[in-house]
Amino acid sequence: MSFFTSEYECKLDAKGRLVLPAKIKGNLPEASGNELVLRRGFEPCLILYPMVEFKKIYSKISGLNEFNEEYRKLQRNFFRGNATVELDGTGRFLIPKLMINYAQLQKEAVVVGMGNRIEIWNPEQYDKYLINDPGEFSALAQKYLDA
Repeated sequence: MSFFTSEYECKLDAKGRLVLPAKIKGNLPEASGNELVLRRGFEPCLILYPMVEFKKIYSKISGLNEFNEEYRKLQRNFFRGNATVELDGTGRFLIPKLMINYAQLQKEAVVVGMGNRIEIWNPEQYDKYLINDPGEFSALAQKYLDA
């Protein structure tokens, strides 16, 4: 199982390549090799999965009944925004232009470890999706984590 955590400030080069932070790269499962799956997030960000983690989600979504209209919509929208990417020798990967546009990435990005996946954000967009009120954060944690 993968375990990614923390947030990192990163830069995209002129060709749209991003270098994964060493701590993120070091936590990639060996079974994934250099192959990762990049997809559009539900928010305006990108999500990067090690292949092993993506296959778990792939299995769930591809296993849905194709004769159900809602399932087809979910499958269509989930699979349309995916790309397989490979890390080069320096830990970089190329982000396709359509995805750069979707996430509004420019020269800077925030890379966030999210347990089994990694989010890639435009720094300004990322700030909009964070909870800035400690009370609200505490209430949310209590609502979903209080056993």
